[in-house]
Amino acid sequence: MDLEASMRKSVDATQRTFNTIRTGRANPSLLDKISVEYYGAETPLKSLATISTPDSSTIQIQPFDASSINVIEKAIATSDLGLTCNNDGRSIRINIPPLTEDRRKDLCKLASKYAEEGKVALRNIRRDAIDRVKKQEKEAELSEDQSRDEQDKVQKLTDKFITLIDKHLAEKEADILKV
Repeated sequence: MDLEASMRKSVDATQRTFNTIRTGRANPSLLDKISVEYYGAETPLKSLATISTPDSSTIQIQPFDASSINVIEKAIATSDLGLTCNNDGRSIRINIPPLTEDRRKDLCKLASKYAEEGKVALRNIRRDAIDRVKKQEKEAELSEDQSRDEQDKVQKLTDKFITLIDKHLAEKEADILKV
């Protein structure tokens, strides 16, 4: 498997996780982690409804099946997002209240946690790649110098992607702290 592609996937996954963290304005990706019990199966919310943001402080959910509106509302209410739904019988509107300073700090800590998880994934990929290089050296497929060069390349690539995660984290923290 291509090392750079694996690391890029890890960074992309971390970026998607960042998108589920709430900022001061409405964003449909806030609801990406929500699953709804629909006809006995856990179904992602975005498979059951159209999610839009009519303005910067409102998320609107338009279910494809009107009978699912109550289970969607229940799933959002029981999630850890702390959002309150307004149900008019045809759609659900969620007003995104402004964040308090304490809540902003908590969300920054959560973003840091997600960034650290992304870095751990990158380090695991690095460890596997270095193990492969050492195995090749042991089996005399690579010389000691070639092995060292390959390990240095792996480390430089890892450093590049860790820097990228740090950059995404700084952007997300700035977004969260912006009032």
